[in-house]
Amino acid sequence: MAELNRSVTLLACQIDVPAMTTAAERDAHTDRVAAAIDAELTAGGPVDLVVLPELGTLDYARSCFDRIDEMAEPLDDSPTIDRLREVAAAHRTPVLAGMARKGDPQDQAGSAFVTHYITQALIGADGSVAGHYDKLHIAQFGDSTEKDYFTRGDRLLVFEAGGFTFGTIICYDIRIPELSRILARRHGVDAILHPTAFCRDETFHTWHAFATTRAIENQVYFASVNRAGADFGESMLIEPWMDETVPLQRLGTGETFARWTLSRATLDRARAHYPFLQDVRDDYDRLA
Repeated sequence: MAELNRSVTLLACQIDVPAMTTAAERDAHTDRVAAAIDAELTAGGPVDLVVLPELGTLDYARSCFDRIDEMAEPLDDSPTIDRLREVAAAHRTPVLAGMARKGDPQDQAGSAFVTHYITQALIGADGSVAGHYDKLHIAQFGDSTEKDYFTRGDRLLVFEAGGFTFGTIICYDIRIPELSRILARRHGVDAILHPTAFCRDETFHTWHAFATTRAIENQVYFASVNRAGADFGESMLIEPWMDETVPLQRLGTGETFARWTLSRATLDRARAHYPFLQDVRDDYDRLA
């Protein structure tokens, strides 16, 4: 199937996210974003996958996270998913949406506390929830305060869209190379999707180097989708091989709906010309 599809198009949604502290404000924001995506797909034609940033329904701020019990949503009763599923079904296009997920009863393991996750929910082209990924590594440095509010996940999300295989990581996950390596080597992904909320603290300028490294070392496309704003922005698509002849596809800071094309020929060429993954050993743990 994958070999029959020579390219796939993503709609990378670098969206403005306003300050908010109530579910009503969250829902009004989601309504605006859903309408903007619908208008973009109506005017510009179909894509194979829509990608929204990390926690794209919430302000990334302690004032918002302090209301996490109100702001988080269960997958089976989510105004965010209900609104975005309308867009997905209308355009027959899957949507990977960032949200705060309220843990299922079975997640609680007898605890008196409700758990919350930083989640990307995959809404299928038919509007159903096709899967989800809970962020595996929770950040707590720079401007991040995630460990005060969120629990780390315990599952991967690998799926197909447009004949390409995608793996999902979120923001801080980029700094843990084992995760991207497992997606590439064990699950054979063609591209890693990296919804993020990279703000301009001391960690911001290392992000692009990490993204380029993860793409090249795993020979995959790497799509980082950030939120918009002067303190965020600069979403980017990294090809599986980058050098001085390959331009970096990087956005500015404003709200942008960018169409990124991933080419099977580009993947094949990188893997054929630079076949270093064939030399990866399986005995590193045993070396003295």
